[in-house]
Order: sequence, then structure tokens, then C-alpha cells
Amino acid sequence: MRNARLTAIALGAGGIAACLTLLLSSGASVSDEARSDRPHWQEQYRRPTDIPFPHDNPYSEAKSRLGRMLFFDPAFSDTQSRSCATCHNPSLSWGDSLPRAIGAKHEVLPLRTPTLLNVAWISRLGWDGHFRDLEAVAFGPITASNNMNVSEKVLVERLSAIPGYVSAFDTAFGEGAITQRKIELALATFERSIVSGEAPFDRWIKGDEDVISESAKRGFDLFNGKAHCASCHSGWAFTDSSFHDIGTATDDDLGRGRLFPTSVKLRYAFKTPTLRDVARRAPYMHDGSVPTLGAVVDLYNRGGVDRPSRSELIKPLGLTDAEKADLVAFLHTLTSTPSSWSVTALPR
Repeated sequence: MRNARLTAIALGAGGIAACLTLLLSSGASVSDEARSDRPHWQEQYRRPTDIPFPHDNPYSEAKSRLGRMLFFDPAFSDTQSRSCATCHNPSLSWGDSLPRAIGAKHEVLPLRTPTLLNVAWISRLGWDGHFRDLEAVAFGPITASNNMNVSEKVLVERLSAIPGYVSAFDTAFGEGAITQRKIELALATFERSIVSGEAPFDRWIKGDEDVISESAKRGFDLFNGKAHCASCHSGWAFTDSSFHDIGTATDDDLGRGRLFPTSVKLRYAFKTPTLRDVARRAPYMHDGSVPTLGAVVDLYNRGGVDRPSRSELIKPLGLTDAEKADLVAFLHTLTSTPSSWSVTALPR
């Protein structure tokens, strides 16, 4: 039993659930083991102190300030009525609270808007991971005919006609023409600064035992143990940044399987979303098909559709009503107090 516990600690949050299964088979009480391992699990979720920036796009205040202006500028849509912030609203935890995104032509898009919280730590962006990095994301929705629907040429011409933008780009990158690449670099620099605020959970793992309820503490033990949540929702951002079929998508909603059509395991696989601010980000799943956190827990408790592509981590859990309530109580502790946001005046 001691070896199983040590193995769980060494593997981190992602391996704890499997190791607890070993403990259960050896006759140990999972709840007792969960409570005794709680300090080790807590350590896996401590917030980082610094934001990572890539070597080919290091942070500068001028770039971040420029990226912030671009992010809120409606010049980025064909009708000049929608900005990046239209879908990624800071007041809505950098999403839009809609089941699926709405494009520039008021058309419902296939997927819901993902939050931008903590994107600095996420590799392979997009629900199916088709964006290689954050810099590669921007012009996908900008130029998509069913989204913002503006060409690179038109956008660059618009920005280049505004003296304030010419000056801001020169300050950020040195004198020269405004280009698509500079726009991508500035937007990505600002977006990496979008970090979830401190939540009650963070204060708890720093030692404040009274900041979350006993129900939520039991939910944390379930999250890392019987409910197997930590197998995918690992680390301080509560995501492994990977792709899994959880047994919900159907028909031609193939997720990452569209990019890898010969892979059985990637069929219906979608990105594991962060759980930060999760209580404010309903509805849930890539298609907004699950309305509440309670319904999410029920879905996982059932285990989803049993098929070859379904992740081996997804299976019926056998949670009681009380355990499901504890798990939802824990998830609520991951949501921070909303912060106020003021929009920077746009250059003209």
C-alpha cells in the first residue's frame, strides 16, 4: 500500500486516480487515503508566479498595450461592429456565455467560444488543436467568412490609415510597415496576460482552512480520487491540454479526429478545457450541450457512450447524490471574484 501511495505522489495529479484504484483493490478506504494524501495533491495545484512567453515573442509593455487596443477594436470585422472581445468578453470570464459562437453574419457556428483564461500555458489551441501556438490563432477567426470575415489586406489597410496605430506599431516593433505577423505577435502578447484571478481554492491550498466548506474539501478528494477528474483536469489550470473522447460527440462532430482521420483514439476527441472560473462559464462542453455543473457531473458519472474511441479514463463512476453535490461544491471554489475591466481608448 505504501508503494502505491508513493507512486501516486510521483506521478502527480494525472496519475493519482489510477493509483487510488490500486489502493481500493487492496482493501484500503479511499476516503481515508484521500484525506491523508490531500497535502500532496494540493501541492500539484499551486499557482505559478510568472507568465511564460516564447523566445520568438518575448514580453514587452509596448506590444501588450498595442495588443490590448487591437483586441477591443471593431476594425477586425467586415462591418467594423465586432471585435475579438465580442466573443471573448472579460466580464464573462473571456467567453460569451452562449452555447455556440455567433459569427459576423449572425450565423450560429459549430463550436462554442473557448475562454482565453490562462492561454499562455496551453499548447495546441482550439477545440481540435489545429492552432500550433497562440500567434497562429488570430487570423483564423478574423478571415473566416462565417466569423469576422475581413481579409488580411483590408485589415492592414485599415490600421495603416490610422496615425495612432502607425505610432503604436513603431513603438512596439521599430519603424516599418504594419503586417499580419506584427498583429499576431501583439495580440498574442496581450492574450498571454489573461490569467484567472485568485479563487477560494487558491487561498485554501495556501493554508486558509475556513475559506472553503467541508463539502468542497470532500469534493477535492473525490476530484483526485473516485471521480477521476484529475486524470485530465490536472495542474493549477486544471487541464492536461490534451484531447479526449469523453463519450458525448456524435456523427460528423469528430473533433481532433478530423485532423487525424486514421486515428481511432482521436475520433470525437476534444480539448480538455480549464476549470478555472468554471461556475461562471456555463453552458459546458465544446458544443454548449450541457447546461449546468450538476449536469456535467451526471454525464461523467454515467460514463458516456462506450465505443472504441472513448478514453480509457471515462467509465461509470458510481457516485452517490451526496458525492456529486460535494464535487460540485469543490468546482465552485475554482471561480475567482470578477475584476473590473476598462477598455483602452482606441487610437485615431
